[in-house]
Parts: sequence; structure tokens; C-alpha cells
Amino acid sequence: MLRRNLAKPWRALAIAARRIPSQCAVCGSWPAQRLCNACIARLAQPRARCRGCALPLFGGAALCGICLRAPPPLDACIAAVDYAYPWAGVLSEFKFDGDPGWAASIAGLLRSTPWAQPTIDAADALLAIPLTRERLAERGFNQSQWLARALSSKKTVDGLLLRVGSARDQHALKRSERLANLNTAFAVDPLRISELQGKRLVLVDDVMTTGATLHAAARTLRKAGAATVSALVFARTDLR
Repeated sequence: MLRRNLAKPWRALAIAARRIPSQCAVCGSWPAQRLCNACIARLAQPRARCRGCALPLFGGAALCGICLRAPPPLDACIAAVDYAYPWAGVLSEFKFDGDPGWAASIAGLLRSTPWAQPTIDAADALLAIPLTRERLAERGFNQSQWLARALSSKKTVDGLLLRVGSARDQHALKRSERLANLNTAFAVDPLRISELQGKRLVLVDDVMTTGATLHAAARTLRKAGAATVSALVFARTDLR
């Protein structure tokens, strides 16, 4: 059985963030929640996306040309929004400005995305993409871990997927360089490898850019014996 190692302080902070009245971060209205329903309806409408990489699709296809030519190591990839206004700013506040109170609102939008909740329900465990030690020390928390716990605290499993070494910052790298940079970036805790044998796993991350990070993590989990590996991300960037 998968072991769960949940820290408790985040729960109190997340509950407090939901209960304290505030202005909508987008339009400035006072809905007693961070994102008002009007802004969600206007700016977070579901759209057709590639099942393999979550890029926007047109014409009713299930997979984009890239995923047809080179199937990704993910069984499915689901994104809630495009990485654009206002969501890019929301994510910047969430992880760069030290505001984990955003986790509940972001998780709510992601959970309401088509196929997201069934994916969570069918999963044996949610695994947040881990940060390097340097990044975690700099930021003070792992935004993907907070997001995973807000999606399902019962199914979130910590410490099973590990970040190995200190990979170079991905932001300044081209796609080919990102893939090479992450080839050996992840590992499974060798003392817990039996926990994922034949399991249905879901990776959770805040943003998907090239897919290099999620793909590297998925390959690591598959090699360790996972039956399926899908991904839930809040925002998807344009193809770079």
C-alpha cells in the first residue's frame, strides 16, 4: 500500500485562505474568494486539447501531429488553461511571491476541467513533480506539492518520486537541451519501489512548457513498474 507523508501546516493555511474574504485577483470585485465566478466563466473556458500533450486542438482530433509521430510516455495529459493572462500572473504570485494560498483556487479550476476529476478518481496516487534542493530552499515550498494536496490530500504521496542532483534551470534552454538536461533528473526511492508496482499514477505540476520534465518523470515511473502514468497541469504554454 502506498504510504502518505502529509505535512499538516499547509492544511490550516489553505483553509484560512479560503475563508478570508478578498477581492477577485482579476477584476477586483469582492466575492469572498480569490477568483470570482464571472472571471472564471470568461477566462477559463474549457477547450479541446491533445490528449497526449494538452496543446490546443481544432477539428475534433484526439492527438496532435507531434504526439502521433512520437507518442509521449504519458497515458493522458490534462491542462486547465493556457499560460496567458491572467493565469501567468496567478502562477507567478503562487510560486515566486510565496503565496501558497493560491493552491485551493487553482486546484478548483483544474478539478473542474473535463476528464480531470475522473483521472483523479481512477488514480492510485498523485505525485507532485519534486523540486531540486536548491530550488526548494530558495522558494520555501513546492507549488506542485501544494497543488496535488489541494486536488486530493488522501491520494497525494510524498517522497516516492525523487529529484536527483541539481539540473540546470530549464527556462533558458531549448527543447532538445531540456530533454537532455532531465534524462537523469528523477529517481524512485529504492526502499519504496514496491509501492508503485502496477499502480495508476498521476503526475501533478503547475505549468507544462515543452513536456520534458513530465516526460522524464513518467519514464522513470514506468521503468520502476507503474502500470499507467498520466499528468494534470494547471497551465499549458504555447509550443516552443
